[in-house]
Amino acid sequence: MASIMNQSIQEEEEDIWIKATKTTNDLYNTRDTYFPLNLEDKIARLQHESDLALKLIDSIPLEQRTQPPKRAVFEYLRGKVLDVFPEYKKEAEQHLSKAVKLNPSLVDAWLCLGNSIWKKGDLVSAKNCFNLALSKCPNKKILCQLSMLERKIAQGAENQAELIEESIHHAKEAITLDVKDGNSWYNLGNACLTSFFVTGSWDQNKLQQALKAYQNAEKDEKMKSNPDLYYNCATVNRYLENYERALSGFEAAAAKDPSLNATEEVQKIVTLLSKLDSLLKGNARAKRLASLISSFTDVNLSTAHKRATVDLLSDGLNKAVALVGKVIFFVKHDNAIPLYYVVCDPNQTCFVLSVYGLRDDVIKEGDQLTLLEPYFHTFNFSWKEKSYMFQSVRVDFFKQVLVNGKAVTAQQAVSSSIHAQHKA
Repeated sequence: MASIMNQSIQEEEEDIWIKATKTTNDLYNTRDTYFPLNLEDKIARLQHESDLALKLIDSIPLEQRTQPPKRAVFEYLRGKVLDVFPEYKKEAEQHLSKAVKLNPSLVDAWLCLGNSIWKKGDLVSAKNCFNLALSKCPNKKILCQLSMLERKIAQGAENQAELIEESIHHAKEAITLDVKDGNSWYNLGNACLTSFFVTGSWDQNKLQQALKAYQNAEKDEKMKSNPDLYYNCATVNRYLENYERALSGFEAAAAKDPSLNATEEVQKIVTLLSKLDSLLKGNARAKRLASLISSFTDVNLSTAHKRATVDLLSDGLNKAVALVGKVIFFVKHDNAIPLYYVVCDPNQTCFVLSVYGLRDDVIKEGDQLTLLEPYFHTFNFSWKEKSYMFQSVRVDFFKQVLVNGKAVTAQQAVSSSIHAQHKA
């Protein structure tokens, strides 16, 4: 009889710890999946759920949380609940610090502690915390957070490119631990997208790598509730000029989290496409087109590129080819990159030109451009019953552009700033 009673008491003790852990996990599930239109509604709900979680944790009898292993879990759960909010809370850090001292093997406590210190703004200590945890045991969640933290540290740093490569390395390490984990793939996609901006080279390969990583992330059912995945994937598709996919992605992100500016991104793309469509159709009747064509001049190329007109281009990258054109319009739009122009070739064929990594004062209307190794594509798609069809040329590197026969200099090139949002 006594043994049955002891077993019953033990089961009750275990039950309350299981409930406390589940309630804490449910709280974080709310943080990661609940996206109301008003952010204050989310904070209010998190506050309500965290109050209930703390009440449950604090109801654990004192004698059940005095032994070191249980005391560590108690401190960890309490600290984790307190740290669910975006702002730093000293009390959360104190509880989490106690947890890792009592049980250095409590990996998730290290993760939460690093996040708490990050919120405080002490990025170096946060990185040390993550590295210390990894020295005890490899962990995909900590590797992902370390990867994201390195992108944050890279902002404004002199060694940006080096830090981003470290971020990519740690993102790949996380994937090797669990190749099916969507969050690890998502993190790699973010690292590759950031690399596209900071290297200053505007390398389209980085975008392709990011897109592949996001597509792998989407295979994980858990990631389907992450609006940022859809938003970031749409951003990559926008820079790859996969306009239809970008529009679909931003629309999906807006449906999952109305507080994102995804609806505005949809409108920006639609406005740009409408403007390009209007300029291309109106340009065929422009009186100045004939005078622009007659003013083409020969350009001596120092490289062995074959001159071509638009009708001779192949879909994709045209290696060892030089395309000549006159700038008819500079197309103003809502995003800083890429720069868009309407250009015509010597055959009076008009096309859209997108240029990456140049200042907007380098190319002017009326300039003659020589585009080396242009990337060519014909667009033909519909969105919301509106059809778009046009020919497009893209150049990714400033060395691919000659303006009025002169090479563009490195001083005329630009790089972009980067952003690494803190999300645990």
